[in-house]
Amino acid sequence: MVLSHLEIVPPSGRWKSAWRRPSTEGAEGGSRAARRAVSVRWIVDGMNVIGSRPDGWWKDRSGAMVALVEKLDQWAMAEGDDVTVVFERPPSAAIRSSRVEVAHAPRAAANSADDEIVRRVQADARPDEIRVVTSDKVLADRVRTLGASVYPAESFRRLVDPQD
Repeated sequence: MVLSHLEIVPPSGRWKSAWRRPSTEGAEGGSRAARRAVSVRWIVDGMNVIGSRPDGWWKDRSGAMVALVEKLDQWAMAEGDDVTVVFERPPSAAIRSSRVEVAHAPRAAANSADDEIVRRVQADARPDEIRVVTSDKVLADRVRTLGASVYPAESFRRLVDPQD
């Protein structure tokens, strides 16, 4: 069996390594149960992940948002994890996803997506089960204080959208 390696920043702020079993699709007797056992809840700072790769996303912000949600959807389906992506403003056209919750701040403003992410972590009964994807130090500190762990945006982008 092949294991995949993830780097996790727990609420303590210290790096540690965790090994996860990949999905056991097709395995006898319950690939869903195996995936549920390692299911993780992710809250993704959408524009922070998009901005982690200078691929011209700024020329088509809405297209970049759609592309990210498509990659997240594929990845979440394969991993069995719950994913919410938060943007500062709603996309110009609705983005549909079968697996990913697409959310936005109530009012578009500087750091409004960060505030929405903090609100979601704060409202959760089990914030220690949430991984927030961001490379924004201020946001990372805010959610760690609430008990969530943090995963760097650039590393997450490589995880869900590897470059060939």
